[in-house]
Amino acid sequence: MTDQYLSQTPLLDFEAPPIQRLIADRGWLSLSQTDRIGAAYDFVRNEILFGYNSDDALPASKVLADGYGQRNTKGTLLMALLRALYVQCRFHGFTIDKRLQRGVVPELVYPLAPRNIIHSWVEIFHDGQWLNLEGFILDAPVLAALQGAFPERQSLCAYGAGTDCLQDPNVEWREASTYIQKTGINHDFGKFDDPDAFYENHRQLSGVKGVLYRLFVRHWMNHRVKKMRIGHVPTIPGGEANLVPVQSNFQTREAI
Repeated sequence: MTDQYLSQTPLLDFEAPPIQRLIADRGWLSLSQTDRIGAAYDFVRNEILFGYNSDDALPASKVLADGYGQRNTKGTLLMALLRALYVQCRFHGFTIDKRLQRGVVPELVYPLAPRNIIHSWVEIFHDGQWLNLEGFILDAPVLAALQGAFPERQSLCAYGAGTDCLQDPNVEWREASTYIQKTGINHDFGKFDDPDAFYENHRQLSGVKGVLYRLFVRHWMNHRVKKMRIGHVPTIPGGEANLVPVQSNFQTREAI
Protein backbone atom coordinates (compact mmCIF):
# COMPACT_ATOMS: atom_id res chain seq x y z
CA MET A 1 0.00 0.00 0.00
CA THR A 2 1.34 3.45 -0.88
CA ASP A 3 0.69 7.04 0.16
CA GLN A 4 -1.56 7.54 -2.89
CA TYR A 5 -4.50 6.45 -0.75
CA LEU A 6 -3.73 8.96 1.99
CA SER A 7 -2.77 12.00 -0.09
CA GLN A 8 -4.54 15.34 -0.13
CA THR A 9 -5.82 16.55 -3.53
CA PRO A 10 -7.67 19.69 -4.63
CA LEU A 11 -11.00 17.90 -4.05
CA LEU A 12 -9.85 15.94 -1.00
CA ASP A 13 -8.72 19.12 0.77
CA PHE A 14 -8.66 17.66 4.27
CA GLU A 15 -6.10 20.17 5.53
CA ALA A 16 -8.73 22.92 5.13
CA PRO A 17 -9.36 24.54 8.55
CA PRO A 18 -13.08 23.63 8.76
CA ILE A 19 -12.29 19.93 8.24
CA GLN A 20 -9.41 19.96 10.69
CA ARG A 21 -11.57 21.81 13.22
CA LEU A 22 -14.38 19.26 12.86
CA ILE A 23 -11.98 16.38 13.48
CA ALA A 24 -10.43 18.10 16.50
CA ASP A 25 -13.78 19.11 18.01
CA ARG A 26 -15.13 15.56 17.70
CA GLY A 27 -11.93 13.97 19.03
CA TRP A 28 -11.91 11.43 16.21
CA LEU A 29 -8.13 10.96 16.11
CA SER A 30 -8.22 9.47 19.61
CA LEU A 31 -10.43 6.60 18.42
CA SER A 32 -9.46 3.19 17.07
CA GLN A 33 -9.44 2.83 13.29
CA THR A 34 -12.78 1.00 13.37
CA ASP A 35 -14.38 3.77 15.40
CA ARG A 36 -12.74 6.54 13.33
CA ILE A 37 -14.30 5.04 10.20
CA GLY A 38 -17.65 4.73 11.95
CA ALA A 39 -17.59 8.30 13.26
CA ALA A 40 -16.75 9.82 9.86
CA TYR A 41 -19.23 7.54 8.10
CA ASP A 42 -22.10 8.33 10.48
CA PHE A 43 -21.36 12.05 10.26
CA VAL A 44 -21.52 12.04 6.46
CA ARG A 45 -24.59 9.79 6.39
CA ASN A 46 -26.76 11.70 8.85
CA GLU A 47 -25.29 15.13 9.57
CA ILE A 48 -24.64 15.89 5.91
CA LEU A 49 -28.20 15.66 4.63
CA PHE A 50 -29.15 14.02 1.36
CA GLY A 51 -29.43 16.79 -1.23
CA TYR A 52 -28.08 18.11 -4.50
CA ASN A 53 -25.08 20.45 -4.73
CA SER A 54 -24.16 22.68 -7.65
CA ASP A 55 -21.66 20.17 -9.10
CA ASP A 56 -20.20 16.70 -8.56
CA ALA A 57 -16.61 17.92 -8.54
CA LEU A 58 -16.73 20.05 -5.38
CA PRO A 59 -13.94 20.16 -2.79
CA ALA A 60 -14.75 18.36 0.44
CA SER A 61 -14.61 21.64 2.39
CA LYS A 62 -17.36 23.07 0.15
CA VAL A 63 -19.56 20.01 0.69
CA LEU A 64 -19.05 20.41 4.44
CA ALA A 65 -20.01 24.08 4.19
CA ASP A 66 -23.13 23.22 2.16
CA GLY A 67 -24.22 20.75 4.83
CA TYR A 68 -25.83 18.46 2.24
CA GLY A 69 -24.79 16.25 -0.64
CA GLN A 70 -25.53 13.29 -2.90
CA ARG A 71 -23.67 10.10 -3.73
CA ASN A 72 -20.66 11.80 -5.33
CA THR A 73 -20.24 14.88 -3.17
CA LYS A 74 -20.88 13.02 0.09
CA GLY A 75 -18.30 10.50 -1.08
CA THR A 76 -15.71 13.22 -1.62
CA LEU A 77 -16.26 14.52 1.91
CA LEU A 78 -16.10 11.02 3.38
CA MET A 79 -12.83 10.30 1.56
CA ALA A 80 -11.30 13.55 2.81
CA LEU A 81 -12.30 12.79 6.39
CA LEU A 82 -10.98 9.24 6.17
CA ARG A 83 -7.63 10.31 4.76
CA ALA A 84 -7.34 12.95 7.46
CA LEU A 85 -7.94 10.11 9.93
CA TYR A 86 -5.21 7.98 8.29
CA VAL A 87 -7.64 5.51 6.73
CA GLN A 88 -6.59 4.51 3.21
CA CYS A 89 -9.33 4.93 0.65
CA ARG A 90 -9.93 5.14 -3.08
CA PHE A 91 -12.72 6.06 -5.53
CA HIS A 92 -14.82 3.71 -7.68
CA GLY A 93 -16.83 5.25 -10.50
CA PHE A 94 -20.04 3.97 -12.10
CA THR A 95 -23.22 5.14 -13.75
CA ILE A 96 -26.75 4.47 -12.51
CA ASP A 97 -29.99 4.33 -14.49
CA LYS A 98 -31.87 7.59 -14.10
CA ARG A 99 -34.93 5.69 -12.85
CA LEU A 100 -33.21 5.56 -9.46
CA GLN A 101 -33.70 9.34 -9.23
CA ARG A 102 -37.38 9.32 -10.24
CA GLY A 103 -39.56 10.78 -7.54
CA VAL A 104 -36.77 13.16 -6.54
CA VAL A 105 -36.43 14.57 -10.04
CA PRO A 106 -39.76 16.34 -10.81
CA GLU A 107 -41.82 14.64 -13.51
CA LEU A 108 -41.87 17.84 -15.57
CA VAL A 109 -38.11 17.70 -16.14
CA TYR A 110 -37.51 13.96 -15.72
CA PRO A 111 -37.52 13.33 -19.52
CA LEU A 112 -34.62 15.79 -19.84
CA ALA A 113 -32.40 13.93 -17.36
CA PRO A 114 -29.56 11.89 -18.90
CA ARG A 115 -30.30 8.16 -19.12
CA ASN A 116 -27.09 7.28 -17.26
CA ILE A 117 -26.10 9.33 -14.22
CA ILE A 118 -22.60 9.52 -12.74
CA HIS A 119 -22.35 7.48 -9.55
CA SER A 120 -19.57 6.44 -7.19
CA TRP A 121 -18.75 4.79 -3.93
CA VAL A 122 -15.80 4.89 -1.54
CA GLU A 123 -13.52 1.92 -1.03
CA ILE A 124 -11.57 1.69 2.22
CA PHE A 125 -8.72 -0.58 3.28
CA HIS A 126 -9.63 -1.96 6.68
CA ASP A 127 -8.45 -5.01 8.58
CA GLY A 128 -6.50 -6.31 5.61
CA GLN A 129 -9.26 -6.01 3.00
CA TRP A 130 -11.00 -3.50 0.76
CA LEU A 131 -14.62 -2.67 1.60
CA ASN A 132 -17.22 -0.75 -0.42
CA LEU A 133 -19.01 2.14 1.31
CA GLU A 134 -22.15 3.42 -0.40
CA GLY A 135 -24.79 3.27 2.34
CA PHE A 136 -24.06 6.81 3.56
CA ILE A 137 -26.00 8.50 0.74
CA LEU A 138 -29.50 8.73 2.26
CA ASP A 139 -29.84 10.27 5.71
CA ALA A 140 -31.90 8.27 8.21
CA PRO A 141 -35.11 10.38 7.98
CA VAL A 142 -35.24 10.05 4.17
CA LEU A 143 -34.69 6.31 4.37
CA ALA A 144 -37.33 6.00 7.12
CA ALA A 145 -39.82 7.93 4.98
CA LEU A 146 -39.31 5.51 2.09
CA GLN A 147 -39.67 2.53 4.41
CA GLY A 148 -42.89 4.00 5.78
CA ALA A 149 -44.27 4.80 2.32
CA PHE A 150 -43.59 1.27 1.05
CA PRO A 151 -43.91 -0.98 4.13
CA GLU A 152 -44.42 -4.16 2.11
CA ARG A 153 -41.62 -3.55 -0.39
CA GLN A 154 -38.08 -4.91 -0.35
CA SER A 155 -36.97 -3.98 -3.89
CA LEU A 156 -37.05 -0.28 -4.71
CA CYS A 157 -35.19 1.61 -7.43
CA ALA A 158 -36.53 5.16 -7.18
CA TYR A 159 -36.48 8.20 -4.86
CA GLY A 160 -32.68 7.99 -4.57
CA ALA A 161 -32.69 4.38 -3.34
CA GLY A 162 -31.62 1.27 -5.22
CA THR A 163 -31.88 -1.74 -2.92
CA ASP A 164 -33.39 -5.21 -2.65
CA CYS A 165 -33.69 -4.96 1.13
CA LEU A 166 -35.50 -1.66 1.69
CA GLN A 167 -36.85 -2.52 5.13
CA ASP A 168 -33.44 -3.56 6.46
CA PRO A 169 -30.67 -2.26 4.18
CA ASN A 170 -27.06 -2.66 5.23
CA VAL A 171 -26.34 1.03 5.70
CA GLU A 172 -24.84 0.92 9.20
CA TRP A 173 -21.07 0.73 9.62
CA ARG A 174 -20.36 -2.77 10.96
CA GLU A 175 -16.89 -3.34 9.47
CA ALA A 176 -18.45 -4.61 6.24
CA SER A 177 -19.49 -3.11 2.90
CA THR A 178 -22.59 -0.91 2.88
CA TYR A 179 -25.00 -0.16 0.03
CA ILE A 180 -28.17 1.84 -0.72
CA GLN A 181 -28.08 2.50 -4.50
CA LYS A 182 -26.26 -0.45 -6.05
CA THR A 183 -29.26 -2.07 -7.81
CA GLY A 184 -29.42 0.98 -10.09
CA ILE A 185 -25.83 0.61 -11.29
CA ASN A 186 -25.51 -0.15 -15.00
CA HIS A 187 -21.88 0.62 -15.91
CA ASP A 188 -18.51 0.30 -14.13
CA PHE A 189 -15.74 2.81 -14.89
CA GLY A 190 -13.33 1.13 -12.46
CA LYS A 191 -11.19 2.30 -9.56
CA PHE A 192 -9.34 5.62 -9.25
CA ASP A 193 -6.90 6.90 -6.66
CA ASP A 194 -9.12 9.90 -6.00
CA PRO A 195 -12.20 11.70 -7.35
CA ASP A 196 -10.01 14.30 -9.06
CA ALA A 197 -8.68 11.67 -11.48
CA PHE A 198 -12.19 10.47 -12.28
CA TYR A 199 -13.76 13.88 -12.89
CA GLU A 200 -10.98 14.89 -15.28
CA ASN A 201 -12.71 12.72 -17.90
CA HIS A 202 -16.21 12.06 -16.57
CA ARG A 203 -18.55 15.01 -16.10
CA GLN A 204 -22.25 15.52 -16.61
CA LEU A 205 -24.83 18.20 -17.40
CA SER A 206 -22.85 20.74 -19.39
CA GLY A 207 -24.22 23.59 -21.46
CA VAL A 208 -27.81 24.77 -21.11
CA LYS A 209 -28.90 21.67 -19.17
CA GLY A 210 -26.10 22.26 -16.70
CA VAL A 211 -27.11 25.87 -16.15
CA LEU A 212 -30.77 24.90 -15.68
CA TYR A 213 -29.80 22.20 -13.20
CA ARG A 214 -27.56 24.46 -11.10
CA LEU A 215 -29.89 27.47 -11.07
CA PHE A 216 -33.29 25.82 -10.93
CA VAL A 217 -33.77 22.04 -11.04
CA ARG A 218 -31.54 21.07 -8.12
CA HIS A 219 -33.35 23.51 -5.82
CA TRP A 220 -36.64 21.95 -6.86
CA MET A 221 -35.17 18.51 -6.13
CA ASN A 222 -33.90 19.63 -2.73
CA HIS A 223 -37.36 20.95 -1.87
CA ARG A 224 -38.83 17.56 -2.73
CA VAL A 225 -36.24 15.79 -0.57
CA LYS A 226 -37.09 18.07 2.36
CA LYS A 227 -40.74 17.10 2.02
CA MET A 228 -39.77 13.42 1.83
CA ARG A 229 -37.77 13.82 5.03
CA ILE A 230 -40.98 14.65 6.90
CA GLY A 231 -42.97 11.86 5.30
CA HIS A 232 -44.40 13.39 2.12
CA VAL A 233 -43.19 10.91 -0.52
CA PRO A 234 -44.52 11.90 -3.98
CA THR A 235 -46.28 9.38 -6.20
CA ILE A 236 -44.48 8.19 -9.31
CA PRO A 237 -46.76 7.61 -12.32
CA GLY A 238 -46.72 4.18 -13.89
CA GLY A 239 -47.02 2.09 -10.75
CA GLU A 240 -44.95 -1.02 -10.03
CA ALA A 241 -42.98 -0.91 -13.28
CA ASN A 242 -41.32 2.36 -12.25
CA LEU A 243 -40.37 1.22 -8.75
CA VAL A 244 -38.08 -1.67 -9.62
CA PRO A 245 -34.67 -1.72 -11.32
CA VAL A 246 -34.31 -2.35 -15.04
CA GLN A 247 -33.31 -5.96 -15.65
CA SER A 248 -29.56 -6.02 -16.25
CA ASN A 249 -26.71 -8.53 -16.37
CA PHE A 250 -24.50 -6.09 -14.48
CA GLN A 251 -23.20 -7.46 -11.17
CA THR A 252 -21.42 -5.44 -8.51
CA ARG A 253 -18.56 -7.15 -6.71
CA GLU A 254 -16.82 -6.78 -3.42
CA ALA A 255 -13.69 -4.64 -3.61
CA ILE A 256 -10.41 -6.51 -4.08
